[in-house]
Amino acid sequence: MKVIFLEDVKGKGKKGEIKNVSEGYARNYLLPNNLAAEATKGNMKNLEAQKKSEQKKAEQELDAAKAYKEELEALTVEIKAKSGEGGRLFGAVSTKQIAETLAKMKKKVDKRKILLDDPIRTLGYTDVPIKIHPEVIAKVKVHVVEE
Repeated sequence: MKVIFLEDVKGKGKKGEIKNVSEGYARNYLLPNNLAAEATKGNMKNLEAQKKSEQKKAEQELDAAKAYKEELEALTVEIKAKSGEGGRLFGAVSTKQIAETLAKMKKKVDKRKILLDDPIRTLGYTDVPIKIHPEVIAKVKVHVVEE
């Protein structure tokens, strides 16, 4: 019996897949538990329409992320920190401080999305990558100035 999986079923199939399963398994387990639907013409058309709408939504998210990337790359984030001799900071500028400063500038960025390997420990400009979308990474200029 051909079925369309509505949920992921371990060892059988993922959501949206169309597979042949034994009739007893489908009638006694998959269909009563709403894990799958019978693969009729109507259900197949619904699945295609759903896939198209998901693809369109993903493209819109990607376009929005690219636009947001342009906005972020136009910014220069200025952070004040205490420093000692030779431009070395007392402490460091972390992702949390960068995210808070961006929030004050009305740009919302999760601190976990800021891809900073090590905290910034010197004065001056640093390019900081921010992962906005799995395919879009923006580089923001962070300027650390003496307090």
